[in-house]
Amino acid sequence: MSWTHRIQDIKVGDRVAYSRQFLRSIGCYTGDMPHARGTVTGLVQVGSVTLADIDWNLPDLPARVIEKNLVLASRLAFEL
Repeated sequence: MSWTHRIQDIKVGDRVAYSRQFLRSIGCYTGDMPHARGTVTGLVQVGSVTLADIDWNLPDLPARVIEKNLVLASRLAFEL
């Protein structure tokens, strides 16, 4: 698998999870967030930041997340 394939931008319809780097940065090691998976239902550009609308599999998670805090669920094994 090529490097460019691993770092592709998230698109509508992709299945995503919170990235390991983001979870560590906020000190979230347990609970729902590390196990959450969702489907991207929309992308919104706000200045230089892209927000993703997510339909999560678990309740009480924010519906709109900064795209850089997400990773494709199929690529979780490739995260450092």
